[in-house]
Amino acid sequence: MYLDNKEFILSEIDCNYASAGEEQTFNICYGLDKNFLFGCGISIASILLTNPQAKFTFHVFTDYFSDDFREQFDLLAKENNTRIIIYLINCESLKKLPSTKNWSYATYFRFIIADYFTGKLEKILYLDADIACKGSVQELIDLEYNSNEIAAVVIEGNDKWWKRRAEHLSTPGLSNGYFNAGFLLINIPAWAADNISARAIELLSDPEVANIITHLDQDVLNILLVGKVRFIDKKFNTQYSLNYELKAVSTNPVQDSTVFVHYIGPTKPWHSWSGYPVSTFFYQGKEASPWRTVPLLEPANALQSRYAAKHFLKQKKTMEALRCWAKYYLYKIKTILN
Repeated sequence: MYLDNKEFILSEIDCNYASAGEEQTFNICYGLDKNFLFGCGISIASILLTNPQAKFTFHVFTDYFSDDFREQFDLLAKENNTRIIIYLINCESLKKLPSTKNWSYATYFRFIIADYFTGKLEKILYLDADIACKGSVQELIDLEYNSNEIAAVVIEGNDKWWKRRAEHLSTPGLSNGYFNAGFLLINIPAWAADNISARAIELLSDPEVANIITHLDQDVLNILLVGKVRFIDKKFNTQYSLNYELKAVSTNPVQDSTVFVHYIGPTKPWHSWSGYPVSTFFYQGKEASPWRTVPLLEPANALQSRYAAKHFLKQKKTMEALRCWAKYYLYKIKTILN
């Protein structure tokens, strides 16, 4: 049993500027809501910028796509002689699944993606939209799976964290490694044969499971794929929260060998308060994209205003910090009055 794509896929927009006859391309996909479309465009631009010799097809699954984004994504494909396909999603049934302030229903789009390509592709790379590329993906293009491997993934945390996840999720095998689901190089036939998507949604729909998991589909995927993944180098999913910059001491994990920088946490490099060296790779992608003249986003709620104020203070931008504190208190006052 697979997810019924007829239920989820409403329409497709094909921005195809790839050279005629290009059959062999590396397929990369994203699943996101409207808040991550800007980041997704820059993520694609950064991959194209750092891999000029490779041939790609990008697949973007979203429930929102404005005319402005359509023009920008079409121009991105045209400027780079590549192909970007947008899939408009009906996600009403997914909204019934667990969500948090940090993870919306869009996190479940990766299940639709995996099943959609069953019988069409052998392999696809799923990326979160808050990932920028700074190196070659040729190793991923060349990777071949062993018979029992459903996905190539990147480990998260350390052995103490894995043990805690193993105990909390009653899955002893996780003590050998727990992965971050923002990067998944999926072996599509093996994923389909194990019916991962439908089994994951079944688990997420179980109230007992929903009460236990804290990382939503990431927890569930770790449960279902234990012993069936290949752990590859952290250079393919180097995680860093820009909010770490607020600490007295922070260590930037990005190295010369890093391929993907994953900007975890609530502050993203497309925010106006993200002005740190680690954001450079996003900014480089932005400069090479149709969004090159589009300003970074200003805080849109109380939480973002508070973070923006703290970051601007850290950056010694006092006036910007004061402006954001004022916005923060205005948001709080509006909340009280409402």
